[in-house]
Amino acid sequence: MSIFATKSIEQIKAEAAASGEHSLKRVLGPLNLVTLGIGAIIGTGIFVLTGQAAAQYTGPAIVLSMVLAGFASALAGLCYSEFAATVPIAGSAYTYGYATLGEFIAWVIGWDLILEYALGAATVAVGWSGHLTSFLHDFLGISIPPAFAAAPCTLINTAGCSPDAIINLPAVLITAAVTVLIVIGIKESANVNTAIVLVKVAVVVIVILGGAAYINTANWHPFIPENTGRFGEYGWSGVLRGAGVIFFAYIGFDAVSVAAQEAKNPQKDMPIGILGSLVVCTIFYILVSGVMVGLVPYKQMLGQAAPMVVAIRAAEAASGGSSLLHMMTMLVELGAIAGLSSVMVVMMMAQPRIFYSMANDGLLPPFAKKIHPRFRTPHITSIITGVAVALAAGFTPIGALGELVSIGTLLAFVIVSIGVIFLRYQRPELERPFKTPLVPFVPALSALVSFALMAGLPGETWLRLVVWMAIGFVIYFGYGYSHSEVRRRDTALEAAGGTRRR
Repeated sequence: MSIFATKSIEQIKAEAAASGEHSLKRVLGPLNLVTLGIGAIIGTGIFVLTGQAAAQYTGPAIVLSMVLAGFASALAGLCYSEFAATVPIAGSAYTYGYATLGEFIAWVIGWDLILEYALGAATVAVGWSGHLTSFLHDFLGISIPPAFAAAPCTLINTAGCSPDAIINLPAVLITAAVTVLIVIGIKESANVNTAIVLVKVAVVVIVILGGAAYINTANWHPFIPENTGRFGEYGWSGVLRGAGVIFFAYIGFDAVSVAAQEAKNPQKDMPIGILGSLVVCTIFYILVSGVMVGLVPYKQMLGQAAPMVVAIRAAEAASGGSSLLHMMTMLVELGAIAGLSSVMVVMMMAQPRIFYSMANDGLLPPFAKKIHPRFRTPHITSIITGVAVALAAGFTPIGALGELVSIGTLLAFVIVSIGVIFLRYQRPELERPFKTPLVPFVPALSALVSFALMAGLPGETWLRLVVWMAIGFVIYFGYGYSHSEVRRRDTALEAAGGTRRR
């Protein structure tokens, strides 16, 4: 009857198997899973937030922030891989938390993951809008009115807002298009994502190889700018804060675990999808960030919606109008537009599956677990997610969104890492197709590093997290606690025991 009641691994698997025709469709192979991860990882972080973090926090040391964030992601990725292979069920960290730390912690994770997936998709939509606006203006001569291309001043962040802005209309429209796609089906969404991933990986490779020839090494000095006297503004504290902010760039590998119930052979393929996509993207990120801060003085990227384009244009001007750099500008814009679209597909595909798992456990109303009879997708929650993402993307600045997504994801990583240790000691006999090495050292280090990155984020981001969690607690104790399937089971068992005693 405790709020920390758990569901056994066997029970979780049995419930998924018993759902029959109302379950999700297993259609994804290892290539689909790897490209899902790459599709979610390479996006706003590399095309937008990397330049902004370099300008505000790290300078050229953005490369070190990338290494630190990648290290934290690798540790968390090992933990996720063990859980995803052991418990191949939709729900990701939420399901893992329920099996190890109990219902209330599972709720905290599930509510927290809304910050990662729904707000993550909104952040990407804002970045997509910035690149589309830039591309239309620079290459087609079409200008979107500023009033309809940016979020208005909001209560979340009033600094630097345009007083004339009304709504970020392109962000709203791309959200609507992606919502339609994810309702139609997981296989269709995965195929579209795979095609787009090939395009944006090609663009990233071109930027690395082409941009390397125009690097001005003077832009790398000083590599770690002197701290301004405030924590997080350059110096080593800036490297830490930069890692926390751009950690958003690595989000995506865990979205692979959300699709575990739609994988053909999850025990084998989930670790491949998670770790494979993470390794590929970490290498790309370190190289791209080094090239970007080598092309232009880092402060020139401050406040820019498309900082990578700004860097290439500055290098083009310095070179006297290089045709290669001019072509790279157009390719980056097209790659960003395509690439950010695929990130939205993966994130907006993940969120409804979290809701699906929570509704199966009774913590959300029954409509959240309904599956479309033809498409076999959670269509109602997909539409709800689309509406929420559209509102956030249309009316919220990207900086506030990105930091909130990072802290929410890092909190999930902390809990999942601790969960691996708990499950190893609680159920040592459990079959684990993939094992996190050096337990408890690796999971403990993963939790500590993720929490350290959280500690480096601004205080107002922590405040927003506390407010968000408080809202979640109200919903849990107001609805989820009394409707919990686990609690109903325990109540029935207790009543049956009392009857037998009488």
